[in-house]
Amino acid sequence: MKKNLGHVITKVYPGSIAEEMEMEAGDVLLAINKKEIEDVFDYQYLIKDEYMEVLIRKPDGEEWLLEIDKDYDEDLGIDFDNGLMSDCRTCTNKCIFCFIDQMPPGMRETLYIKDDDSRLSFLQGNYITLTNMRQQDVDRIIRMHLAPINISIHTTNPRLRCKMLHNRFSGDKLKILEQLYENQIEMNGQVVLCKNVNDGSELERTVNDLSKYLPFMRSVSVVPAGITRYRDGLYPLELYNQQEAAAVIEMIESRQSEFYEKYGLHFIHASDEWYITAGLKFPEEERYDGYIQLENGVGMMRLFNNEFQDGLADIKKGERYPEKKRTLTRKLSIATGKLAFPAISSFAEQMMSAFPGITVHVYRIHNDFFGETITVSGLITGQDLVKQLKDRKDSGESLGDTLLIPSNMLRTGEAVFLDDLTVSDVEKQLEIKLKAVEPGGRQFIDAILDETYHMDRANENFVYIQAYQQNKED
Repeated sequence: MKKNLGHVITKVYPGSIAEEMEMEAGDVLLAINKKEIEDVFDYQYLIKDEYMEVLIRKPDGEEWLLEIDKDYDEDLGIDFDNGLMSDCRTCTNKCIFCFIDQMPPGMRETLYIKDDDSRLSFLQGNYITLTNMRQQDVDRIIRMHLAPINISIHTTNPRLRCKMLHNRFSGDKLKILEQLYENQIEMNGQVVLCKNVNDGSELERTVNDLSKYLPFMRSVSVVPAGITRYRDGLYPLELYNQQEAAAVIEMIESRQSEFYEKYGLHFIHASDEWYITAGLKFPEEERYDGYIQLENGVGMMRLFNNEFQDGLADIKKGERYPEKKRTLTRKLSIATGKLAFPAISSFAEQMMSAFPGITVHVYRIHNDFFGETITVSGLITGQDLVKQLKDRKDSGESLGDTLLIPSNMLRTGEAVFLDDLTVSDVEKQLEIKLKAVEPGGRQFIDAILDETYHMDRANENFVYIQAYQQNKED
């Protein structure tokens, strides 16, 4: 019989139920209400009871059975060394568009990990292919009503899906969508579009098939495949040109009104990159259905622009910034990717018009590391940033007192670039102060006016005062 190894408690919060029950870091959680705990889902599900029996093992091997009365949904106040309370499931597919397969060698090991874990879909919004899911995983999602579940679909043609994911079971796994739909589990879908593979009539088929799951499948985003210069031996993929991008948008937008009339959702969305490539205006805010797919690059520029214009209007009405900010004098620079460069340049010009004492230089950083086909700011490395801005300095240009970068250039919660250069490394080489700016139009204004942000130099982590939710309420 397999021994119950349990889950090691790494932290007990002061004033918590756990502290009151004399739990300590190093104790092992074995069971709740006589049920062993597989992972964080089991844990969160079981602690909702108002009365529970918690079995723990102390470091000396002694087992304690603790009887606990508490409020519904009240947490015990403990942390574990692994947020999932189990190993993350990695991807077994070899998708023809996989970005990780296009990474250069020699980078840190964590960058080569492909996760495909349904639990991360619920907890962090990750997209999953369904190919790693067992029936008991599906049953648990339904039983616990875990939602939303974000799913990488790419095509509803089973044979084509097997080809694209290089997994002979991936076509059959589409049947899981039906189970989730029948049990009213909210879903979001993603289609990574590959030229001459799953576009055209195949995309139309995919949209038609997925629309049958409305309203529980609330949105489907269509994003272009990212292509780096490291594709030797991989499936040949091509970039979409301006006319082809416009055709993708036309097909998507032609279907939105019918879905909205019937379900109150526009359902199918093109990511921002399509509009920039096609040279077309972004849709109005209402067509993004509350920015359901924001993390997938759908509506980011529309939201940024709206927040920026609202913030600029507040400035002009004298409602947001004190008078002294109107006379602020400073010179700074902004580094961004090719994709966002035109928009960021426009916003910077509007700021300089509103604040004549401020000079903002916007620099477009070419992605020499991954190749010029990669145009998003989130994949710019520290070494590309340093080399290209150093060339500017050497030619006599002044970067000013501060360099602003979008926060997605850095690892989440850390001051480290994709190539392991730290913010301090870049600051030393460029001899300039660096600030990472969280996404949002008002945050952009704050950063230019030197508001809101500060850096904790002790641990080199950026600390942000988040204003997004307050801005939404305003």
